[in-house]
Amino acid sequence: MAWNSCSRSFASTVIRGCSGVLVTALILACGCSQGVRAGAAAGTAANAPYDVVILNGRIVDGSGNAWYYGDVGIRGDRIARVQRRGSTTPLTGRKTIDATGKVVAPGFIDIQAGGNYLTGDGRDVSKVTQGITTEIFGEAYTGAPISELSIAGDTGAAAKSARRFMGPRGFDAWLRAMVAHGISPNVGAFVGASTIRTYGMGMHMGPADTKALDSMRTAMRNAMEDGAFGLGSALIYPPGNFASTEELIEIAKAMAPYGGIYITHMRSEADQVLEGMDEALRIGREGGVPVEIYHLKAAGTGNWSKELAMISKIDSARAAGFDVQANMYPYTAGGTGLAACLPPFASADGKLLANLADPSARARIRAEVVKPTSFWESLCEQSTPKGVLITALRSPENQKWSGHRLSEISEAMRKDWLDTVMDLLLAENGSIGAMYFLMSEDNVRLQLKQPWMKFGTDAGGSDPDSTKALVHPRSYGTYPRILGQYVRDEGVIPLEDAIRKMTNAVATRLMITDRGLLRTGMFADVVVFDPKQIRENSTYEKPLQLSTGIEVVLINGVEVVRDGRHTGATPGSIVRGMAWRPTGR
Repeated sequence: MAWNSCSRSFASTVIRGCSGVLVTALILACGCSQGVRAGAAAGTAANAPYDVVILNGRIVDGSGNAWYYGDVGIRGDRIARVQRRGSTTPLTGRKTIDATGKVVAPGFIDIQAGGNYLTGDGRDVSKVTQGITTEIFGEAYTGAPISELSIAGDTGAAAKSARRFMGPRGFDAWLRAMVAHGISPNVGAFVGASTIRTYGMGMHMGPADTKALDSMRTAMRNAMEDGAFGLGSALIYPPGNFASTEELIEIAKAMAPYGGIYITHMRSEADQVLEGMDEALRIGREGGVPVEIYHLKAAGTGNWSKELAMISKIDSARAAGFDVQANMYPYTAGGTGLAACLPPFASADGKLLANLADPSARARIRAEVVKPTSFWESLCEQSTPKGVLITALRSPENQKWSGHRLSEISEAMRKDWLDTVMDLLLAENGSIGAMYFLMSEDNVRLQLKQPWMKFGTDAGGSDPDSTKALVHPRSYGTYPRILGQYVRDEGVIPLEDAIRKMTNAVATRLMITDRGLLRTGMFADVVVFDPKQIRENSTYEKPLQLSTGIEVVLINGVEVVRDGRHTGATPGSIVRGMAWRPTGR
């Protein structure tokens, strides 16, 4: 009897109900031996050794569910099996990782990564060694989209390189260029709102006219089709703070049909933080998109008491049916450029250095700092000069001040803090990093507990063997700090909730459906850490120290961290938003 005249249901019933010998006889009588061979091959594949097996670990799967003891099998770049310890079918692999006494979790997804990986070291050493497997860029700036206005007047190498990201598929080209460079983590991005602003307006202040706004909306739509997650603004820095609320609403409307999110470093995190939240909510409501708040904080001692009102504002909006959430880093100091201490007009049209060299412009800057005529906030005043730590100065005459407080430098130079800032910026070509001590430790703990909170570093990666400048310790220790200090030592939040906020909470927020959980079929981004030993070693004064306790990190099934050290592997790939349409559409 030929196979096509056999009953498939009958054959499968016989296979399930008979011994192997009887099954073979019956199938051969029907001429169906090919079906047996196929079934046997499938069974062999299912039982074949895995590429990597992780045994005897405490599984914290990213869902928020309670941990359990279990094993994980990986084939290629995917998780092929997750099972409880003691299964009758033990897992075997070409490589075995004994996770006895360790936690096995999904790779951490940094919702606020800094920098990009077009040049230099793509290993991302300080980040992957703290368990980060995916970096999400997009606060203020991204490498694309690019227009002639974006690089107007700039003839340097960076501007020439940026030209390759011009055109309607520029955002896609930028993402692909990072992977082509060779990177350890996966990468994805929001579109930087300052990048969109310069695309249509360059560095000019003032409202966007109809033509400029149309070009910005088109660039936004193209980037969404290239896989962007939404629009990421930073409204305390030029040219981001040149954009009006109405302009941001119009750009939000352009991404709304693509499922985009508006994620924002608000226009104020200090004296007008509640008003800044109101603006963010308005942009979301009128633009028709969800809102995510970058690094939620109440900055400045006079604003610490506003924390409860900030949390209540989010809770109330959610109770009323509006989708707003937030993320944070677990530190009381932020980090950004020293130019954030000056009014926005000082950087208009790209003329910061010219203004600092011009006595009349400097006088105007001083007058605006002493008595502001428009809304803006100086981070130097919010933190006070004693709370500003200068991280990196390059010129020979100023290098001695790296790692010192602005108050110390001002005293030594016998100048007030404002002249010190302006002189240093002029001497260093406008590029100086600083840390600002602004937040309350009690508020950090309170924010960690919120159900809608997620975690990010707000930092780029670095290599302690080659980096010379001071960086914020969050670049090295954000996730181990949470797991060591706030979970294990202080019990602020449970382990399972911390892992959820590092993994699946971010993946769900961004609609990344194949990462963020330890589940069969997911990409094999996996972290193995010692819950008793995990800790941050980086400090503000000595930040270039890798964390302890992260023992193994797999990215797309490839071992990137082994015994706490980077292996040199660069298996990172692109992670895209839900509206992505493949190139060539």
